Amino acid sequence: MSSPKAVKCLVIYLVCEPETPELAEAAVEGGADIIELGVPFSDPLAEGPTIRLASERALARGMRTKECLECIAAVRERVDVPLVPMTYAAILEAYGYTRFVADSRAAGATSAIVVDLPVEEHADVPRIQLVAPTSTDERIAACAASTDGWLYLVSLTGTTGARDDVSPALAGLVERTRALTDAPLYAGFGISTPAHAAAVAELTDGVVVGSRAVQVAEEGPTALREYVASLRAAL
Repeated sequence: MSSPKAVKCLVIYLVCEPETPELAEAAVEGGADIIELGVPFSDPLAEGPTIRLASERALARGMRTKECLECIAAVRERVDVPLVPMTYAAILEAYGYTRFVADSRAAGATSAIVVDLPVEEHADVPRIQLVAPTSTDERIAACAASTDGWLYLVSLTGTTGARDDVSPALAGLVERTRALTDAPLYAGFGISTPAHAAAVAELTDGVVVGSRAVQVAEEGPTALREYVASLRAAL
């Protein structure tokens, strides 16, 4: 008798906006295990057009760091899964690194992702580290040693955004990373369909879906719940 497949983790990304608490609840109802909450930034280098536009919209609606922390707290009131704010070093520089850690934890966050903060800097900020196909083995090992819980594999070189196919670079990155760490590996960037999610889950411990989730979220909680459920079914 074959052993059951390990349950794969599903991470859904949403930008902090007034509607996000209700949307996050719908995503969890659909099967999301972790909610990643984007703190909008005026120059989001890692983001493609979908998340960039959502960030611009959020900023235009007054979503600054304080409002995003309030959003995280409101999400926490509705769900009991891990919440991971995703942001940039400039935001933490302006707000204060240790202050952000303290205030985000008080709001209910369980970790953080700081896209452009090198692993060598600010060990006082517990965070999930990112590695990419361009990362050296030395870099991967350093990130794995200091990551907070799991390691985020950026599946392609470029920005976020839905793609037609899963990046061919992912398999090699997973193989190299597995040889260096026992940390759970979750892959993101370019994953948008149930078929993508299933293919990535064959290689990794979890998948992160961002741009497509943000697009579907614009249609409301019901649409997002159904979309997330389709990803969960594929996993």
